[in-house]
Amino acid sequence: MRARPRRKLDDSVTYIDSDSAPRILFYGEDLWIEDFPIGTRVIYPRPPIQGLANPQAAIRHALNHPHDCDPLFAQLSPGMKVTIALDDISLPLPPMRTPDLRQTICEILLEMLDAHGVDDVHLIIANSLHRRMTEREMRRMVGRKIHDAFYPDRYYNHDAEDPDGMVTLGETDHGEIVNVNRRAVESDLVIYVNINLVPMDGGHKSVGVGLCDYPALRAHHEPQTIRECDSYMDPGRSALAKKCDRIGKIVDEKMNVFHIETALNNRMFDGQIDFLMKNEDEFTEFDRLKFEGTKWALSKMPWAAKRKLLFSIPAAYELIACHAGRTEPVHAKILEKCFEQYAVKVEGQADIVVTGIPYVSPYNVNSILNPLLVQVMALGYFHNMYRGKPLLKKDGVLIIAHPCYDDFDHQFHPSYIEFFHRLLPETRDAFTLRDKYELEFAHNPSYIEMYRRGNAYHGAHPFFMWYWGENGRQHVGKVIVAGAVNAHVPEILGWERADTMAEALAMAKSYTGPSPEITLMHHPPILMTDVS
Repeated sequence: MRARPRRKLDDSVTYIDSDSAPRILFYGEDLWIEDFPIGTRVIYPRPPIQGLANPQAAIRHALNHPHDCDPLFAQLSPGMKVTIALDDISLPLPPMRTPDLRQTICEILLEMLDAHGVDDVHLIIANSLHRRMTEREMRRMVGRKIHDAFYPDRYYNHDAEDPDGMVTLGETDHGEIVNVNRRAVESDLVIYVNINLVPMDGGHKSVGVGLCDYPALRAHHEPQTIRECDSYMDPGRSALAKKCDRIGKIVDEKMNVFHIETALNNRMFDGQIDFLMKNEDEFTEFDRLKFEGTKWALSKMPWAAKRKLLFSIPAAYELIACHAGRTEPVHAKILEKCFEQYAVKVEGQADIVVTGIPYVSPYNVNSILNPLLVQVMALGYFHNMYRGKPLLKKDGVLIIAHPCYDDFDHQFHPSYIEFFHRLLPETRDAFTLRDKYELEFAHNPSYIEMYRRGNAYHGAHPFFMWYWGENGRQHVGKVIVAGAVNAHVPEILGWERADTMAEALAMAKSYTGPSPEITLMHHPPILMTDVS
């Protein structure tokens, strides 16, 4: 069956103008969407920006020509203590093919440090209250040579619950406490290696959040801050970003931090699955054959097998920008490149927005996208992928496509299970959850032990995930799940369900009126909207 023709406005926004049925694969699930009405607006991601021809040369140039500070080599001397902090496995998504960009940067850094007689070097994963990365994941991130030379004594995960491992640097003028990893604080130089997948990454958030503890994180990962974010993907309008900036300024006053920030293009797929990067109208006959084969294969596989297959396919991301130096000028340069890759200009808001939910989020790499994380992707991330104003009108309908299975990873997400099945049936009010239960989970000895000794997210983490959807819950009038395999998961989340997309659209029209403006967000890969 051929893809539905569309009237193309520019490279990224089209309108359905034919009555032939489309076939659209929503990334990670075998849910196939049909029967969108004529006039539906479809927003596609921008094509990938061409990757830099010589990433190593670009990284070296950034180190030698930093913003607002001396070149890195001029800051090095024998006998100094240096800590390299690395973004954790929560980005990029999916994990990129090897060598990971962090490996490439670390190889250059370690070569430079060795040449200047610096041998007191630690590599710390800035995982904050995320789960500890496994040894296999850590080896893949930096390569076998670096891993074998530094792991486990000098290459390790940050431990936010180590009673001797944190230092208080002070408080902001708004009372936010600033606690940071002791090794980093006591270093002569901290080099932060960052990957900016979306505009909320990087900047002052890197050290102040990545290397903090629960009391420090609690100051800004809370419902009111998220409610006050007019998209936390737009730093200038984000209360979260402003709080991180205040914390980061104290970090920069007390510590010597050299930031390396990078931007990637959105080349998520290539090779035999490069058709997933295309507008269906541009499929070749071979693309259509692969398309049908993918649909058939996914339809025959159980969920666990599909996840395993999809996590086995690394992303083909390429470096498109690298800047180094002081926090703010570096971050400003990288943000420019992020918006150039992701932002799509759109005229007007929609009454109904439709999006698929992928199999992967920042919080379930090599794991299960449990119901709480489906909520994070829908009301947290995808709702906030805008600048200016939301794509969805106030009190509009958000339709998501996802099976919403009741499935949790007991190793990675133990506290999520209790949060979802015990707390949400009692209340979905974020402020009640914070006041009544958050400290109980945060100080639960079992959850602390699983965070410190195992690979579990911190006991407080499911609360942050619920808060993450707070401004989406305040804005969206109704959420409908198309293809949900059961009724109780959407019900616990406060959503409605439909068996098919046609049923979901009919339900949405009963809420918005008979002639709504419908917009389909065509993920993958990531896109943001600039709504006028």
